[in-house]
Amino acid sequence: MLELRDVQVAFDGFRALDGVNLTVPEGELRFLIGPNGAGKTTLIDVVTGLTRPAAGSVRFAGQDLVGRKEHQIVRLGVGRTFQTSVVFEELTVVENLDLAASFREPLWALTRRRKGVSEAVAESLARTGLEALAERPAGVLSHGQRQWLEIGMLLAQRPRLLLLDEPVAGMSKDERERTGELLTAIAADHTVVVVEHDMDFLRRHASTVTVLHEGRVLVEGSVDEVSVDPRVQEVYLGRRADDTVGERS
Repeated sequence: MLELRDVQVAFDGFRALDGVNLTVPEGELRFLIGPNGAGKTTLIDVVTGLTRPAAGSVRFAGQDLVGRKEHQIVRLGVGRTFQTSVVFEELTVVENLDLAASFREPLWALTRRRKGVSEAVAESLARTGLEALAERPAGVLSHGQRQWLEIGMLLAQRPRLLLLDEPVAGMSKDERERTGELLTAIAADHTVVVVEHDMDFLRRHASTVTVLHEGRVLVEGSVDEVSVDPRVQEVYLGRRADDTVGERS
């Protein structure tokens, strides 16, 4: 579904991505972790066309994405969220979803009065659990509910690949758990890539994890494999594996 080969990105001499190779099969829930500056968000920016790599290839469902504009990549079936939720606060939940679902329609079609709720909007409401809040303004939603609405807006566009940048940041424990259940359900019929820092959330919901460090893939594997890898403990958890001995003495 998603394949990056030798992707390189540099900003004023700083290598944000330094030869990244990554393959995400269709239907997988993949987590990307790593310390600040590891290149996680830059990787998503490259896939979505916000940043053009200096070298390397990016393919989605067999199609080359490098050189395509952001809206063209969205129309191919790639959707993303940002670290800060982007919703229209004055519009209701259902209006936000309806607007997202209409992105393929011509501008004149957006001005006509809607009759009922489309199938895509109804499905997004059901999946995100926001049905009871459908007529409430998005501005009154809790932080977690706003994140679910943004995920619902992506789903309403019928993407094949979802890229989510720190979706549980700032959430309560209950909201994190609900989001984990939502992502697992979405991955049943989508491919999902999640950038995340919450290690507890990762352990509870991740299957395959890719660790980035200094713009490169450091290690990849299951949660258990990654958690005990001494390289990950050193660069991501901030300590060497044998440091714990000194801590106990």
